[in-house]
This record gives sequence, C-alpha cells and structure tokens, in this order.
Amino acid sequence: MLIAQRLLLAGLLVLAPVQAMAQDAAPQTQGESPRATVVSFEGEPSLNALAAQGTTVVFFYAAWCPNCRATIAELNARWAEVNPDLTVVIADYDKETALKSKFGVTYQDTFVLLDAEGKSVKSWNAGGVDGLNANSAS
Repeated sequence: MLIAQRLLLAGLLVLAPVQAMAQDAAPQTQGESPRATVVSFEGEPSLNALAAQGTTVVFFYAAWCPNCRATIAELNARWAEVNPDLTVVIADYDKETALKSKFGVTYQDTFVLLDAEGKSVKSWNAGGVDGLNANSAS
C-alpha cells in the first residue's frame, strides 16, 4: 500500500506542472476561445459531461513509465501549441482498471479520443503534442 501511495504522489507531482501550465497557458479575454485544459479523472459521470461539452481526450498515465514522463515533459514545454478547444483528462493507468477495460487500453502512454457521448472514437500511443493535435482534429 505504501508503494502505491508513493507512486500516486509521484504522479501528482509530475502532473502538477501540466495542470498549472494549462491554467496559465494564456489568459482569456471576453469573447476569446477557451484554452486547452487539463483535469484529473474524477469518474465517468464527469468524464461524460466533459465529452458532451467539447473535444475530450483521456491520457492514461503511469508514474513509473518513462514514455509517460517524456509525454508530460513535452506537454509542459509545448502547451501553447495544443489545440485550444481540447480537454485532456489524466487517468491513472494503474488505478483506473474499469476505464482501461471500457476503452480497451492495454498500454500506458495511451490517448483515447471521446465522442460527445463519452465513447471511444480512436486511441493511439505516444505522439506528444503533434499526435494529440492530429488525432483530435475534427
């Protein structure tokens, strides 16, 4: 149990810069399009609500995964280039087993694009900002 708590804490520490960057990426002015946001997975009802509001991608992250850490580092470095209408939901690869099963995810560092009903449209591994933008474009 202690190991799991340490991994979760490490994951949150790694994700904190992405979340802060998402909030600070660009100040919004009235009438301006919303900026891309990053949120933590809080359950399927909130995930479905996000999907109904706009383009939503779930990122299955594992703190122990070097590819995931590289993806987070790239997102931090290039956040301003992420599609501004996108919501990225970070799901813990090790914890969210039901969500992985629902979307057929078998590998960490996986992104899943959702439709307006919260169903998987497509999934891909890695790709960073360029892959995120290309795979989530309408």
